[in-house]
Amino acid sequence: VQLQASGGGLVQAGDSLRLSCAASGGTFRGSNVAWFRQAPGKEREFVGAINGSGVRKYYADSIVGRFTISRSNAENAVYLLMNSLKAEDTAVYYCAANGRWLARRPDDFNAWGQGTQVTVSS
Repeated sequence: VQLQASGGGLVQAGDSLRLSCAASGGTFRGSNVAWFRQAPGKEREFVGAINGSGVRKYYADSIVGRFTISRSNAENAVYLLMNSLKAEDTAVYYCAANGRWLARRPDDFNAWGQGTQVTVSS
């Protein structure tokens, strides 16, 4: 399965943005899917993840209360709704699949898509 993240853009601090992660060449139904982000000069950072059914989720402390992950297995897609964006949220955002539950390291996931750039101006 190949993943593709989309929906990034240039926004102002305080704005909201919703990213999408679509699967092609297969499905990631039933698979844990995570969002990561990578700012220039920094390591790839875990943002949050959702289980296969979409019922359970876990997040990085830095974005709790501002970001929400959801999924639509009918649409074969996972979403990241980002509210109250800050300049420090500026990064390339990636989605990844097939990680074990509660995994937070990039190496824990074996399916990745190309990222989408999110730039937040202050």
